[in-house]
Order: sequence, then structure tokens, then C-alpha cells
Amino acid sequence: MINELYTPRQIELRERARDLAENVMRPVAAKYDVEQTYPWEVQKAIKEAGLSGVWIPEEYGGLGGGVLDLCVVVEEFSRACGGMGVGYAVNALGSFPILVGGTDDQKERWLPPIAAGEKLIAFGLSEKEAGSDAGSMTTRAERDGDFYVLNGEKKWNTGGAVASFNTIFAVTQPDRGARGISGIVVEEGTPGYRVGKHEDKMGIRCVPVVELHFEDCRVPAENLLGGTEGRGFKHAMMTLDRARPGVAAQAVGLAQGALDLAIEYTHKRQQFGQSISSFQGVQWMLADMATQIEAARQLVHASARTIDSGHKNITKISAMGKLMATDVAMKVTTEAVQLFGGYGYCKDYPAEKYMRDAKITQIYEGTNQIQRLVIARNLLREAAGGTD
Repeated sequence: MINELYTPRQIELRERARDLAENVMRPVAAKYDVEQTYPWEVQKAIKEAGLSGVWIPEEYGGLGGGVLDLCVVVEEFSRACGGMGVGYAVNALGSFPILVGGTDDQKERWLPPIAAGEKLIAFGLSEKEAGSDAGSMTTRAERDGDFYVLNGEKKWNTGGAVASFNTIFAVTQPDRGARGISGIVVEEGTPGYRVGKHEDKMGIRCVPVVELHFEDCRVPAENLLGGTEGRGFKHAMMTLDRARPGVAAQAVGLAQGALDLAIEYTHKRQQFGQSISSFQGVQWMLADMATQIEAARQLVHASARTIDSGHKNITKISAMGKLMATDVAMKVTTEAVQLFGGYGYCKDYPAEKYMRDAKITQIYEGTNQIQRLVIARNLLREAAGGTD
């Protein structure tokens, strides 16, 4: 990271996050990957380091940073462990709907404990038959006096099993399609709310990905985001535009961490009487990996700066950053495994974990095929005279 491009606070956040990642996360990353349990000791360390609410405004107890500040921290965490990186970032994903669509009272109610690291929050949009096509969701929320009664289930919910709050999107007006979807915050312990299946995942194994079930789950009507029905789909899309740079930063961190390992290993590994890093073929691989990472990092940070500037049209650049960074992460981590040779394929060495963790970044928060569609549609609309 070229310091001249960042504020003193962003540089300080990076150093604080890097110290925590190296001294707290990296030593236990393999342990939690094997156990597939949530690293509460890491969550405690994040809280004690004052990094829990980087993206939350100061008036709600956060640091008042923007999406770029979030990206800086997520990258450093993911450089040590991709699962811990996304375990942190998902709190931004879950709280962005409150930030973009909540009332002042709702922000004052839910954001301070998240900013303080006392509570975790997750995001419930996808369903078994409504992944990329989120508008076809079937989970229902029917008004009953001072409550909404939720019935249905959510799939691929990252962090839901450990979260105190879940921002859930459900159909409140079935005859209006996507315009009939609303966001509702469901709190842990609400009757009728149940965590179901825990997925046995290839990567990011330290953070739970679960099904959420709602069976006549009665949620106070005051938990309806914004206080008005039908705004949920808009809030979800606005959230994803703001959260995708966080996924992209996770990917950049994974790629950088894999490159760090590859440089160290190829310098030490001896073949034919010399380190393999002295071979031109290996040097070219390392050069390509480093160049691709830096290009991805700068595009991700450009997307974050665009969002932080208040620019209205952020969808295209947000999708571009997510697309490029996650494709780079998959390529670089795969090359790192190759450079480790046979050792790269064994769990005794950490390179294979980076590759496993990287794959999901091409899938969640909008597959990279969807990102290409989003980018192309924006390009064609601009060509037809639309706004940029």
C-alpha cells in the first residue's frame, strides 16, 4: 500500500490490523480451519483493538470510517486468514442495510453494540431457490397488529449462528414482485427463529454458514427497516454495492498472503544446487502474481473511494473491483500451490488453505458471472445515453 495515497488514520488502521492479524489470527488459523469452530478469542481481540466499528459513524459509536477504511482492515485480516477476514466483513454486510435504510431510532438501537464489538450481525437474503435471482424469494412476513410473522428459510447465511442480529429480507406484498420485499431485523432468541444446517465447507471454515428457519416467528413491527414496506430489495442492492469492495479486499488479502508465502518458500527451497527463486520461470510467476495483486488492490480501493465520495452510480465499479480481485485471488493462490510443489498440496503447509478460502470469493455476494452481467448492462446503458 503506497502510503501517500491514504490518510494517516487509514495507515494507522492498517498497522493495527496487521499487528492483530500476525499475532492473534495467523497462529490459530489452521486450528480453527480444522475444527470448523468460530474463533471467539479473535473476536475479543478485534474488540479490544478498537476495530469493531470502523465503518460505523461516530455518532453511533464507530470510528466514522468509510468503505476504504473497511477494505484496509479486511485485507490485512485476510492476509492471515480468509475466514477471519470475512467473519469480520460480514458485520459490515449485515449493518449496511441499517445504515442505508434504517430510521434514526433503529440506527441508535442497533449500531452502537455492533460498533463496540458487543454484538455481531449477519445478512439474510439468499434462499435455496433464490440465489442470484434474489427477487424470487419466498420467505414471507405478514403484518399482524404490532408484529410481523415470518415464515420461510434463508440459505448461505454467513455468520448467522453467532450473530445477535440478522437483517432478513422477506416478502411483505406478494403481488408487487421485488417491490414487495422488505428488510426486517430479527434478534437472537426471538420465538420461531431457529438456526438450521451448518454447511461443511471447502474454505472459510472458521465462520459458520448456516440455514435460518422462521416458523411463525413474531418480530416487532418496529424492526421493519425504514418503517415502510417494499423498500427491502432496494436496500439489499444498495448494501451489496457497498459490501462488494469488502469481499474484494478479502480476495486481495488472500492473494497477498499467498504471495508472501510463495516468496519465502521459493527463496528457501533448494533444487539443482540453488534456490528455486533464482530460476527465471519462477521469477516471472512471482512478478505476474505481484502485478495482478497490485492492479486488483488499486481498482478495489478506487471503487471504495467512489462509494465514500457519495457518488450515486457505484454499481459498475463496485462489480468491477469484486470481479477482478476475486479472479486474481483464485489465480494467485493456485499459482502459490504450484510453487510449493507437492508440499503445496498437503495441509502441513498453509498454501492450500489460501486456495480453498479464495474460491468462495468468486461466488458469494454475487457470482462473477453475475458481476459480468452487471458491468455489461451498465456499459450498454451508458452507450445508449444513460448516466455514468
